[in-house]
Amino acid sequence: MNLTDSSANHNCWAWRLGQTYRFNDDGEPSGTAGKPILQAIDGQMLDGVLVIVTRWFGGILLGSGGLIRAYGGTAAQCLRQAEKVEIINRTTKAIRIGFADLALVKARLTAIADLLVIKESFIDTGAELIIAIPEERLDATLGMLSDVSAGRVQVLKDEIGAL
Repeated sequence: MNLTDSSANHNCWAWRLGQTYRFNDDGEPSGTAGKPILQAIDGQMLDGVLVIVTRWFGGILLGSGGLIRAYGGTAAQCLRQAEKVEIINRTTKAIRIGFADLALVKARLTAIADLLVIKESFIDTGAELIIAIPEERLDATLGMLSDVSAGRVQVLKDEIGAL
């Protein structure tokens, strides 16, 4: 997937994911484009973000200071106006529930914030659910499942993966 415009003179970018980051000036003088974009990301304390600023040369030389203000300012303005979506780390579990406990378990699961029921399939004795549990609620959720079913809910696989 190409996120840049090939007709532009410069497609400068920066990204941050945790402690890892990268930036690129795409032919602009060193430190005048990618780094100010990264500083805009960091200035708004964002993570898991990629910003690309595309520039077409209009005949006016901006100089180093002008480029820094243009790239950093554009990135900051876009980030201020962008919708922010929190990334929630989840652990996926497959569970088996008998028909006698199914309604209560499903009611309790729907009350847990940010828990996702990914798949529900029925078997002869009840249902199998694949659920994605927010990591900070994992132990409490598994404990609740055991408590409300008197230990009858089975975790089929210890961990399917992270979502």
